[in-house]
Amino acid sequence: MTSLGLSAFGLTGRDLLELAISADQLGFDALWLGEHIFHPIGYGSDHPTDGTQAHSHHAGPIVDTDTELTDPWAVHAAIAASTTRIRLGTAVYLAPLRHPLLTARTTITVQELSGGRVLLGVGAGWLEEEFTALGVPYRTRMSRTEECIEVLRAAWSGQPFVHNGKHFDIGSVQMHSRKVDIPVILGGNGPKALDRAARLGDGWFTSGTPSFEGSLELVTEIARCRERYGKTGEFDCFVRVDATSATQLQRYHDHGMTNLVVWADTIWKGATIEERRANLAKAADDLGVRPAARNAVG
Repeated sequence: MTSLGLSAFGLTGRDLLELAISADQLGFDALWLGEHIFHPIGYGSDHPTDGTQAHSHHAGPIVDTDTELTDPWAVHAAIAASTTRIRLGTAVYLAPLRHPLLTARTTITVQELSGGRVLLGVGAGWLEEEFTALGVPYRTRMSRTEECIEVLRAAWSGQPFVHNGKHFDIGSVQMHSRKVDIPVILGGNGPKALDRAARLGDGWFTSGTPSFEGSLELVTEIARCRERYGKTGEFDCFVRVDATSATQLQRYHDHGMTNLVVWADTIWKGATIEERRANLAKAADDLGVRPAARNAVG
């Protein structure tokens, strides 16, 4: 059975909340929120989409001065309190820009508030100006991301731990009185990103919107990487698609890609909230999403 989620970036917090409530009622599986922290004026960094589309329906810079930016965890906390089943994803959260203990505190809170619906999609970042402004060395973002994941898993264990790493030196601490299970979903389409996801992740999320053939190649390669590492546990690949019908989604399903994601702003559109809800409901019908079952496409 195929699940269909929504990926959102550039919407206001209030709009995201309204979107989540409607999507929850209609049967969409998850809402994945992208993030950037501020608008760097005239930035020169390029999104590493590796030949794929960063956002097939977004013209101009990804972070422009009129791009709406939000804190994904503040929004997801509101969504958690206003919905019952839709999963709360980040695609992606820029983990190396924060101390991992702060990320642990936030994710634990939202996970328990939501009843276990968090999907922590983590990325190393690509916007160098963001790192510079926050005083984090851009060149260390990959190793810093890996170390953040190590600290997060220790923090979620419910046990005291000590961490002495390259970037973080943490004395004996305990973040929580009980274990909290949060899947770490790693993004990126390049060879190193796929290898990292296979080695460290509980799942993987495509960067940009690859073609069907590109998605199949990426999913096949990450399966090879996992095999090389002897990984046999559950591992979900979340694939962004540019689809408008259940027939298009079925093609992915037939090739083993069962966790699909569409861009929210392609179907959550209209001048009023009523129009946006109606368009989302029509898209759900066209895509085969049903409210009766959580994973209801196909």
